[in-house]
Amino acid sequence: MDLNRIKLFLRVAEAGSFTGAARLAGLPKSSISRGVAALERDLGVRLLQRTTRQVKLTEAGHAYFESVSRALSGVDEAAAAVSELQDAPRGLVRVTAPLDLGLWLLAPSASRFASRYPEVQLEFSLTQRVVDLVQEGFDLALRVGKLADTGLVARSLGSIRAGLFASPEYLKGKGRPRSVAQLAEHDCVAFRASSGKVLWELVGPAGRQKIELRSALSADDNQFVRDAAAAGRGIALLPIFACSGPFKCPELTRVLPDYTTTGVLISLVYPTSRFLPKRVALLRDQLLEELPPRLKA
Repeated sequence: MDLNRIKLFLRVAEAGSFTGAARLAGLPKSSISRGVAALERDLGVRLLQRTTRQVKLTEAGHAYFESVSRALSGVDEAAAAVSELQDAPRGLVRVTAPLDLGLWLLAPSASRFASRYPEVQLEFSLTQRVVDLVQEGFDLALRVGKLADTGLVARSLGSIRAGLFASPEYLKGKGRPRSVAQLAEHDCVAFRASSGKVLWELVGPAGRQKIELRSALSADDNQFVRDAAAAGRGIALLPIFACSGPFKCPELTRVLPDYTTTGVLISLVYPTSRFLPKRVALLRDQLLEELPPRLKA
């Protein structure tokens, strides 16, 4: 089977016309038409229904298009894989994550990766929106919480536990709570409050406890919540790793340190593919190595 004829057929099917295929391939329209006709003779089946205005795939053409598209995609990926083995990694890697996790977790790793592989361009989209990796052309994503069955590959990085934090100045004025129940007497800075109401579920020496609070200040970004708490606006429930170790905020102190949340899963996800570009695989492997230790607190 002539591979060039198959490629010409794919061009016509994708372009929807012989004229469009000729333009894409940089060949005369007559050459495209002869190549496809020869392929149909080889197969003994009509692949295209030709009219004066358009070209449509026949039922056999649809089936053949799906099969050869996958096959040639695998050939192209294999060629790219072999090429990358010989060359330094280069090209674009696109990553998406929530804003706070991007700042706290990805930025340090990105800097080291860029120094190590200067020919790779990193592009980060930090948003609370759940991005469709395939449709929007992203290579990697950080996801928090239970994952939907999207067909993506998911690698667990661990879990994020949250604790209570406030500024010393706030506690000096309002007093330090000695129990979960006393939190109701305090101001709080909330993450994604609904109508000013906040429900915190904590686990500690007295077991699992729930407390409902009202918040006059909330945001959908933990960096904002942390900064507001550090400014003395109230007690906040924040990821422990983001307030300790290298991320320690001197303007915050732990409140009720024996109480935390149960923990939320964080995962690194990427589209399913038989061939992952070398530049993407290198960044993936670096994040899988560096991020889990940072989440432990």
